[in-house]
Amino acid sequence: MALLKYEEIAESLRSRIAAGEFAPGDTLPSGRDLADQWSVARATVVKAMDVLRGDGIVEAIQGTGFIVTEMPIARPTGDRRAGSTRVTGGMPFLRVGVPDWAVPPTHITSALGLDSDVKALRRIRVLQLPDGSPHSCVQAWFPPDIAELSPRLAQPAPIAEGTTRYVRRQTGRFPVEGVDVTTVRLASEEEAVHLALSLPAAVVVVRHTAYDQQGRPLVCEEGVTPAALYEQVDTYAM
Repeated sequence: MALLKYEEIAESLRSRIAAGEFAPGDTLPSGRDLADQWSVARATVVKAMDVLRGDGIVEAIQGTGFIVTEMPIARPTGDRRAGSTRVTGGMPFLRVGVPDWAVPPTHITSALGLDSDVKALRRIRVLQLPDGSPHSCVQAWFPPDIAELSPRLAQPAPIAEGTTRYVRRQTGRFPVEGVDVTTVRLASEEEAVHLALSLPAAVVVVRHTAYDQQGRPLVCEEGVTPAALYEQVDTYAM
């Protein structure tokens, strides 16, 4: 389906922000400049900015214009503990390779409710500590009914507003329940490379599956953290 002009403008600005052309705190081109650039009315540009504001990507500053917000790079889903697939407060990350379609491991296939030979879209990233060293390696698997309606998931560029907001806008589906399964095992050779580990090395694996309003899986993420970096803290009434 072709994008409407204001959606096209919003997508263009979103891509430029994700590519680093506009950093957090930078002012976007004025409404007049964008209207001239795209040969549209100012009202069309205003609608595009409303889309970006709704996604939390920009905010309006009186006398300045629209500026890019300070967004966490690895946005948490809910308020999950450090060491899970996403870390509370966000962490910088490096994207590994290019998103690809592959048949998931059996436990991921089961979590997504897919047949054993069905491919899912995989995105891999390595979350980093403040000194730039690796903290966790995360593989996110999206089932076909989500990935095919959300084409930006297959692109290597970061999704500025976060995958949850993007998928919700594309599909109308959003997470209402998450299930986390935590296990301990030895790191694979590939994981050891991503996490700069010497084998054998123990890792903690948190498999997070998010379900939508009708109980259908949206994504299954598997976060792998070296045992020495994993910490679980529970606070409860006594």
